[in-house]
Formats: sequence, C-alpha cells, structure tokens
Amino acid sequence: MRHIAFDRLHNFRDVGGYSTSDGRTVQWRRLYRSDGLGKLAGADWAKFQTLGVKTVIDLRYPEEIVRRGRVPDYPGLTYHNLSIEHRPYKQATIAPDVEPVRFLADRNAEVLDDGVVELGQALAAIAGADSTPVVIHCAAGKDRTGLLAALVLALVGVDDEDIIADYALTELAAHKFVADWQANPANPPITWPAYGRSPAESMRLTLKELAATHGSAHDYARDRLGADDALLAALRARLLDP
Repeated sequence: MRHIAFDRLHNFRDVGGYSTSDGRTVQWRRLYRSDGLGKLAGADWAKFQTLGVKTVIDLRYPEEIVRRGRVPDYPGLTYHNLSIEHRPYKQATIAPDVEPVRFLADRNAEVLDDGVVELGQALAAIAGADSTPVVIHCAAGKDRTGLLAALVLALVGVDDEDIIADYALTELAAHKFVADWQANPANPPITWPAYGRSPAESMRLTLKELAATHGSAHDYARDRLGADDALLAALRARLLDP
C-alpha cells in the first residue's frame, strides 16, 4: 500500500514497488517520503513507531525546524538535517499569474545547482543506512522531497514516467495543505492558485532538462554530487530486490 494514512500527516507514502530498467523492483518498506514529521503526536506517533524507521532525512531549513518542530527523538534514530534548498521563497503568496509548471521546474533546477553538497550527503545517508526504513521529508513532502525522491528513483533505474507519476501523487493532498494554511490565522491569504500543487509536467520538464544539461541522472550524480560507482551500487543494493 503506497499511501499510509495518518491524522496530521497528509503525504506519507512508500516509494517501493516501481520496476527498474534491468527488471528489478524497488523494495517496499525501505524508503518513505513525507510531509513534516514535527506534526507527529498521539496516535500518529504510535503508528509511525510501528514502521521501524531508523533514519530520517529532514530537508528543511533550520529555521523551519525551530518553528514547526522535528521528528521526536527515540532510541536508534539517526537524524540528518540537510537543507538542499538555498533560495527560500513563499509559495502561498506568489503572484496569481505565475504559471506553475515552469516556475516549479525552475526551482528544481536551482536546488540541483545549489544543493549539491546536501544532495550528495542525502544519497550517501540513504545508501549507507541499514536494512531498516528511511524517511525523507520537508514541509509538505512536495518539492524538496519530490526532487530527492525523483533523483533516487532515477539512479536505481526507475522509468521517467513512473517517477513523474510518483511526484504527481502529492496532488491528492493539495487541498489538505490549503486547509492547514488557511486554518492558521497568522498566515496571509493564499494568492497563488497553484499553492500545494505538484503538476506532473513540472517533473517531466525537470527530468528533461536534467538530461539535457548533464547527460543523465547518473552523470549528474557522478559529476556534481560526487556519487561514485560504489555509492550508486550501494544505493541499488539497499533499495532494490535481489
């Protein structure tokens, strides 16, 4: 089951089950993606603990963690804060006429260019984790998380169309992100109609431009992230069925 239902987490899901170009399959219960784990409490916290997660990669800015909290500490947890985005912006208050596909693809390109150190560290953390599950997350589990998940899936050989479809699944939670924002009286009104959205075409454009600029995801990971053959082999060994 890809989506795992929580009361306060809206976008927690398993990235397993996708086929790869060499006929293997991404294992279930190895890598999860989510919105902010600082919301975990009560029944949600109890449910999260049953998943056996031992590694959490939090892609948010440190100031976001101060404001919204982080995953509660517990025995055996390895927690990484790797802020891959270096040019902050506020999606809720973007001008209403900004077209989302090009805008979001441009933000992805910025992260791929600016966040090479943290992206490389995130790949190493996933590849180096033991057989227990890893969760990657940001605030909504949409942009930063979506880009890292796409990169990981590309590097283990998942087809672009499946990567795009996985990214677009966040659309199912968009209305909940809007409701959460509007429920907080301290937040300004939403001005951007695409707030909370994850249009498939923005990831399609990201993957196309990544290939055009760097040759392939593998070339990008090798040349920009310092991911050598040993790391990529470890990533595949950890995430794929034997």
